[in-house]
Amino acid sequence: MIQLRDVVKTYTAGAEPVHALRGVSLVIGEGEFVAVMGSSGSGKSTLMNMLGCLDVPTSGAYLIDGVDARTMDEDDLSDLRNRKIGFVFQSFNLVPRTTAIANVELPLSYAGVSRAERRRRAAHALTTVGMRDRVYHAPSELSGGQQQRVAVARAIVTNPTLILADEPTGNLDSRSTDEVLGIFERLHADGRTIVMITHEADVARRARRIIRLADGEIVSDEPVLAASGAL
Repeated sequence: MIQLRDVVKTYTAGAEPVHALRGVSLVIGEGEFVAVMGSSGSGKSTLMNMLGCLDVPTSGAYLIDGVDARTMDEDDLSDLRNRKIGFVFQSFNLVPRTTAIANVELPLSYAGVSRAERRRRAAHALTTVGMRDRVYHAPSELSGGQQQRVAVARAIVTNPTLILADEPTGNLDSRSTDEVLGIFERLHADGRTIVMITHEADVARRARRIIRLADGEIVSDEPVLAASGAL
């Protein structure tokens, strides 16, 4: 599903170039659940932006479902993101003073889906994440864990094949963390591809594969059972 071939990403910061990714090659198959770990500045956020088609390589290639992202214009990339990729962020990114169901409907609204169909699909997505009884609550009326479940519902409402989660449990207590990771595990069991950035070893172990980055390079890539003894 995902293939990176010798991807380099270089930014210009003042007089000195910043090498965020240094020749990263990576394959993630359909239906995998992958955790990406690394310290600040390791390149994991740049990698996530690349996978989400929010950025393009300075050199090298990024293919998603066999299509090279470099060959797409911004409209094509936007359409691909809306159809195939669901995003979950640490800070939830919900619209304040808007109900849970209205937040979940937003990607469908951008896609031109009818109001009745938007409402039906959003309600189903909220039920999937255990928020059926909170559909008309605003974010301020929800706990952090509930807000993140609404954010996950918004990520899956377009039925994407790929879910990208950037520190999705970073602002959650242990109980809410377990609930959200349980949702990811169920989504994975249903065949979704999930890539999750985390700095927490216990969270990473809930995935099936752990990739570690350092200084813009992959330093290890192991199945969880093999990696768990080293964590």
